[in-house]
Amino acid sequence: MGFRPLHDRVVVKRIEAEQKTAGGIIIPDTVKEKPQEGEVVAVGPGVRNDKGDLVALDVKAGDRVLFGKWSGTEVKVDGQDLLIMKESDILGVVEGVSAAKKAA
Repeated sequence: MGFRPLHDRVVVKRIEAEQKTAGGIIIPDTVKEKPQEGEVVAVGPGVRNDKGDLVALDVKAGDRVLFGKWSGTEVKVDGQDLLIMKESDILGVVEGVSAAKKAA
């Protein structure tokens, strides 16, 4: 990817939600909400504290994260729809995602 975020910013790619409910009902695009889960694509180097030391971010590329419904700024980079947000907009990291599910 030809984009590197600055400071405490994080680039996230949304993970699309299921197209059907558990009962098999297909959800049309007009009523679907935007997913609030994504995969971190790139992270900035961090922020400087009061002493001037660089404090690295807690998330890293490849982490699966949850974020607020209205978090971030939507951009298109290299034909991909991405979100750029501050690390503080991320609510948490989803732990224990299997490698098979991550690849899908």
